[in-house]
Amino acid sequence: MLTPRSEEELSDAIASADGPLSLRGGGTRGVAREGTVLSTAELSGITLYEPGALTLLAKAGTPLAEIEDALAAENQMLAFEPMDHRVLLGTDGTPTIGGVVATNTSGPRRVQAGACRDYLLGVRFVDGTGTITKNGGRVMKNVTGYDLARMMCGAHGTLGVLSEVGFKVLPAPEATATLVYRDLDWQQTAALFASAMSSPFEVSGAARLPAGAFFDDANAALIRLSGFEASVAYRTDQLAKRLEGVVAGPTEVVASNNTRNTEIWTSVRDVHALADPTKDIWRISLKLTDLSILSALGAEDEIVLDWAGGLAWAAVAPGTDVRATLGAFEGHATLVRGSADVPRFHPEPVPLAQMAKALRARYDPKGILNPGLMG
Repeated sequence: MLTPRSEEELSDAIASADGPLSLRGGGTRGVAREGTVLSTAELSGITLYEPGALTLLAKAGTPLAEIEDALAAENQMLAFEPMDHRVLLGTDGTPTIGGVVATNTSGPRRVQAGACRDYLLGVRFVDGTGTITKNGGRVMKNVTGYDLARMMCGAHGTLGVLSEVGFKVLPAPEATATLVYRDLDWQQTAALFASAMSSPFEVSGAARLPAGAFFDDANAALIRLSGFEASVAYRTDQLAKRLEGVVAGPTEVVASNNTRNTEIWTSVRDVHALADPTKDIWRISLKLTDLSILSALGAEDEIVLDWAGGLAWAAVAPGTDVRATLGAFEGHATLVRGSADVPRFHPEPVPLAQMAKALRARYDPKGILNPGLMG
């Protein structure tokens, strides 16, 4: 295993590599490629944090928990609510901020706040030739030219190895409340969420947990509101009244001073309900106004719907090809963990695949960075 302790050592390791490199941050996503393991764990530490400027820079191997603790001490947060995969995938290790950026990991607040790449101020990375590259800075601004920071976000290390990342951060909400609606079918769930999201009440999360999660007797559709205490109380009441014309309820309101809110939305974010090691796990991006296609996957108690994140997570029998099961649909499916003999990532449209191939040829001409992972 290669464990560079500085950006210069990282550059030397990649430049001198004569074979494929399997990149690893915290090792929590369970993805292993052929080749020598190259770990960024020693590239750790917050290099700049200016709460007044809502700006944070950190080395790529910095544990996500360390960053979240530093932000919490100033009542701030990473607005895109990054997921922790360990419970779902049964992995060990420590989530790192570089892994978050490399996979564009974002959570239920994405519908209101945006995704990881929307808060990325800049990156430093080493490409497949060993060249150190910096892009972006400490402020959000529109510029001409290549946006390499966002190009690296979601590239899964196939274009370069991140050494440092910078973010815009936001104040943490003062209060959170959750409306709970139980035992709804997919059609009712879609109607409920569509009405809530089209309201003026600034919903910060909408999700559906299967029976056996937090609400044992039935599935639960959840709607979250966040912000100042008085605002949350008013919006929760008004939204509940608006939704009375869609479905009966709510069956419960988890008040803003209830710690269950954190537990519920951590479970949604990290998909705890599907932590069954005997099943394959798929992440499905789909047209949210049509949830009927999920019926093709079988048991509803094996699906977690993150409506606000535009995702459905499904636990299926080993070897199941969800893409074949669903057929043609508006979206894509990614194999997160499993034994199905299919590509991990959904096949790309030809123009996009050609562009991705050209980028990999430019930034990894030797084809050594997580080869074959994304095509």
